Amino acid sequence: MSSAFYNLKADLPGGKIYDFQELKGKVVLIANTASQCGFTPQYKGLQALHEKYKDQGLVVLGFPCNQFGGQEPGTDADISQFCELNHGVTFTLMKKSDVNGDNTNEVFKWLKNEKSGLLGMTRIKWNFEKFLVDKEGKVVGRWASTTSPSALDDEIKKLL
Repeated sequence: MSSAFYNLKADLPGGKIYDFQELKGKVVLIANTASQCGFTPQYKGLQALHEKYKDQGLVVLGFPCNQFGGQEPGTDADISQFCELNHGVTFTLMKKSDVNGDNTNEVFKWLKNEKSGLLGMTRIKWNFEKFLVDKEGKVVGRWASTTSPSALDDEIKKLL
């Protein structure tokens, strides 16, 4: 397994770094998230997938982002507290970052390059766009905000 996926790193709140080397041999679901969005209830769906499959090798990663309608205005601490209290989130949330533009975090740069969206567009259109990465570090799917996390259940099961 020599995928570039495992060379990625992401900033965690509090100045720590999440090393994607830890994800070798795992199935990974990544979403850009926001706390004040019409799709915010998808946190519960992401958490449900996390709970259902974490012991079988699924890792869910959330990347809070304030680039869509200013729907993630809080600090990392605010976001974490909101997600835990309102949606029971225990999966890993990264430090708030950009998923489009000049300051796009390296994870989303890589994901968008690997799997374009509708009509070949690479840009993230809105909160809660989802990417699924297999055990070899290959992006096998990309879904728009309108796709609920539960709709990915069969895809995840096949990869585990």
